[in-house]
Amino acid sequence: MKLSSIIWTKTDEAPALASASLLPIVRSFLKHAGIDIEEYDISLAGRILANFADFLPDDREMPDYLARLEELVQQPGTNVIKLPNISASVPQLTAAIKELQDKGYPVPDYPEAPQTPEEEKLKQRFSKVLGSAVNPVLREGNADRRAAASVKAFALKNPHKMMKPWPETGSVTQVVHMTEKDFFGSEKSVVQGKACTARIEFHPEAGEAIVLKNRLDLNEDEVLDTSVMNVQALRDFYASQLDVAKGKKALLSLHLKATMMKVSDPIMFGHCVAVFFKDLLDKHPKTLADLGVNLNNGIADLLEKIERLPEALKNGIIAEIKATFESQPDIAMVDSDKGITNLHRPNNVIIDASMPNIIRDGGKMWNKEGKLQDTIAVIPDRSYATIYQMVIEDCKAHGQFDPATMGNVSNVGLMAKKAEEYGSHDKTFVAPGDGVIKLMDDQNNCIMAQTVETGDIFRMCRTQDEAIRDWVKLGIARARATGAPAVFWLNPERAHDARIIEKVNAYLPLHDTGGLDIHIMTPDEAMQFTLGRVREGKDTISVTGNILRDYLTDLFPILELGTSSRMLSIVPLLKGGGLFETGAGGSAPKHVQQFLEEGHLRWDSLGEYCALVPSLELAAKMDGNAKAALFGRALDHAIGIYLENGKSPSRKVKEIDNRGATFYIALYWAKQLAAQDEDKVVKDIFSPVAKALQENEAAIAEDLLAAQGGKVDIGGYYYPDPAMTEKHMRPSPVFNQIVDRL
Repeated sequence: MKLSSIIWTKTDEAPALASASLLPIVRSFLKHAGIDIEEYDISLAGRILANFADFLPDDREMPDYLARLEELVQQPGTNVIKLPNISASVPQLTAAIKELQDKGYPVPDYPEAPQTPEEEKLKQRFSKVLGSAVNPVLREGNADRRAAASVKAFALKNPHKMMKPWPETGSVTQVVHMTEKDFFGSEKSVVQGKACTARIEFHPEAGEAIVLKNRLDLNEDEVLDTSVMNVQALRDFYASQLDVAKGKKALLSLHLKATMMKVSDPIMFGHCVAVFFKDLLDKHPKTLADLGVNLNNGIADLLEKIERLPEALKNGIIAEIKATFESQPDIAMVDSDKGITNLHRPNNVIIDASMPNIIRDGGKMWNKEGKLQDTIAVIPDRSYATIYQMVIEDCKAHGQFDPATMGNVSNVGLMAKKAEEYGSHDKTFVAPGDGVIKLMDDQNNCIMAQTVETGDIFRMCRTQDEAIRDWVKLGIARARATGAPAVFWLNPERAHDARIIEKVNAYLPLHDTGGLDIHIMTPDEAMQFTLGRVREGKDTISVTGNILRDYLTDLFPILELGTSSRMLSIVPLLKGGGLFETGAGGSAPKHVQQFLEEGHLRWDSLGEYCALVPSLELAAKMDGNAKAALFGRALDHAIGIYLENGKSPSRKVKEIDNRGATFYIALYWAKQLAAQDEDKVVKDIFSPVAKALQENEAAIAEDLLAAQGGKVDIGGYYYPDPAMTEKHMRPSPVFNQIVDRL
C-alpha cells in the first residue's frame, strides 16, 4: 500500500479553533489507514509572515505554504482539505499586523496612503495578502458544491427553526440597484483571437498615456471583459435611496463583498459612507483629511481617528455624527447593543451571507432598538442584484419557505484558473482623471476601451477556455449523476454572458446529453424556475459563474439547512486530484467572540467531517489504498449517526459545542471501524478504542461542558498561541489520552 498524503489547511478564527480539537483525532485515526496529514498554514497571519520573511529573524521565518500549494494544485494526485479563511479587508489586515508586531514579529506597517516609492512597494507586497488572496490560487478546478445526502435527509426530517414568516400585512422590503452607468451597463467582452502580451493604459484627455498594468500574457480563446462603475452615478444613486428608505420608513442596508472584491467594493462602500455623511464632510474637509480618515474603511475609521482631536472639536464632530444619524434614514445594524451599523466596517456585512438572512428573517434586518424591521437592500450593480429581488417577490407572493419540504439546489461553479475574479485583483483601477482606459496588445492594437471620469472604477477580468470546457463537462456529469435539471444562469443581454453562451452552445454537443434536462436561462428566469421547483420539493442544479456560485451556495443552504457551513464543496482539479472545501466562514468572527466571552464554540465542523469522506475516497482511488476507502465509508456512516442523534453544536453556553460534537464523531467513527469485518487489523485496533470512548462518554462530556462558562484567553485573535489554544480546545484528559494512545 502506498502511503497517502492529505494536506489540511490551517486558516483563521472559528475553523482554526475547531481544527485544534479535530485534527489530533483525524491524525490518530488515519495513521492506521496509511495516511499522513500535513498542515499548511494559509491563515492571514501566516500569509503576512510568509510575504515578509525578509523582515524576520531566521528563527521566526514562516514557510510560504500558499506558494507551495499553488504549485501542488497543478500537479496530479494532490489532495487538499481547505477550511474557510479570512479574505482580509484593510481593517483586518492592520489589526493582524499590530497583533504580530505586539508578539515581536518586526513586520512593517501597512502604508494605506503611500508617500514614497518604498511605501508604494510595501503596499503592493501587502496586496498579495488582502482580499480573496487564497481561493483564486487554490481553485485549479471548478466547483461541485452541494449538501451531502445524509445532511439533506436529516434537514428534511429535522428542519431548522430559524425561518421567520413574511408579514401577511405586506412588506416594503426590496432590492434597489442602478439602472445605468454601472458595471453591467458598461461591460464589454471579447474572445481573444490569439495568444499575445497586453497591457492596460490610461489615456488622459490631454497628455501622455500612463501604463496601469504591464505584461498581461493573454491566451487564445479566453474571454476578456472590461467594465466601469461611474462614481458620480453611484453617488447619485445612493443619495436617491436614502430618500426612498426614509420615505418608506424602512432601514437602509448596503450589501457588497468588500472581502472578495478587495479593490472595487471597499471604494463603493466608501462612497456610500461619504454620501450618508455629506454635510459633515463638507463642513470639516481639512480636519478629516489631516487625520487621514479613509471612508473606504467605514464609519469606524472616522470614529477612531477623531479621538486624536482636541476635546472640544472632537465632541462637536461627535454631536454632528449623532445629528446625521437622526436626520438620515435608520441604518440596519450589525450589533444593536454596541451601536455597530451596516456602514461601520466594509467586512461586517457581506452580501452572500447578509441577503439570505433577510429572506430567512421575513424580509427584515435588525434596527437600533434590536428589533427586526423592513429594509431597502442596496446592491448597486445590476449584474446579480435582481436575483435577490426575485426571491423577495416570490416570498411576498407565496410566503416563507419550509425547510421540511424544500428541494435541494446544488451548484456547479465556474471558478478554475481565477475565472471571473471581478474587482479583486491587479486589473482593477481607480481612474486618475477623465479619459479612456484601454487594453492594448503587443502590436499596439486596442482590444477594448472604456471611457472614464476621475474616480471611476475600472475592472478587467479573464475566463480561460479550458476552465469553461471543464465547467460544461462537470455540469453535464452532475445532471447525469442526479437526474436533476441543470440550468446555466446566463444573460444574453450582458456582454460577458453572451460570450459564455456561445461557448456553452459550442461545447454541449461534444458530450452525450441524451435524456438530460439542460437549460440556459437568464438569472431572473433561472431563479423563478428554481424557486418553483424548490417549493415543490424538487432538486435543481445551478450551473453558474464564479460570483453567482458564491451567492447561491450561501442563499439556498442557509434557507434549506440553516447554515452554509454544512455544505460539501468538491473541486476536481484540472490536473487530477481534488480540493475539498469546507463550510463558510462568514459567521466565524461571531463564533470566536462567543468563545472568548463564554468558552463555548458553536462552530459546526460538519463541513470538515463531510469533506474528509471524498478526500479519503480520492486517496483510495489515486493510491490504491483500500484502508482509506474503508475509513471513508466508516466516517460517512458515523456522520449519519451523529446527525440522527442530534450531536451538532448548540448556540447556548453549557450545552454541547464544537468540542462535544467532535467527540461524538470520534466515538461513532471508532464504533463503525470496530464493527466492520473487512479488515481484521483495523477492527482489532479500534475495538478497544470504541469501548474506551463509550465507557468514558459521561466523564468526557462532563469535562467538555465544565470547560465552558468563563472567559477564554488563547493568546491572540489572528495568531493565537498554539499551546493555549490546545489547552482550551482539548480540555478532557481522558479523551486526549485515548486519542493520543492511537
